Amino acid sequence: MAAGPPADALLSAGRVGRPHGLDGSFHVTRPRPRLLVDGGTVVVGDRQLTIVRRSGTDARPILRLSGHGHRDDVEALRGAELWVRRADAPPLEEDEWFAEDLEGCLVVDGEREVGVVQRLLPYPSCDLLDVRRAGSGASLLVPLISDAVRQVDVEAGRIDVDLSFLGEAE
Repeated sequence: MAAGPPADALLSAGRVGRPHGLDGSFHVTRPRPRLLVDGGTVVVGDRQLTIVRRSGTDARPILRLSGHGHRDDVEALRGAELWVRRADAPPLEEDEWFAEDLEGCLVVDGEREVGVVQRLLPYPSCDLLDVRRAGSGASLLVPLISDAVRQVDVEAGRIDVDLSFLGEAE
């Protein structure tokens, strides 16, 4: 059994967007709200910074980082990726995974190889696995719901799905 990802691995938490006001606050684009907590730590470039203020909503968070107290400071960071160390991320509940853990997993239906997870797509009703089909390279979208996904084994890098539920049975 694999040991899993290292604790110092980085998880993408969003990107620095446009400034919000004059105090160094900014909008976060492509946010992962559970990783952006007030008082938490983010890595931007080669610097580790503390989130000194978080406001807005989960869909449109607004942050201010330590050492960045002016609008010009944020303009210099605009577009930069915000990273959180895996060890600093909030613990996951049962049947929760980080997208990074699912990407690259082999997808099977029993013993039949289906393809490989390319990415996790966040949709309003549920997350979807974007699977590149073995052989054809076509894309198959698999909802992360119990009817479609029998088992996720991140340690083994394997996800067992029910193709008949997805209307894909031979």
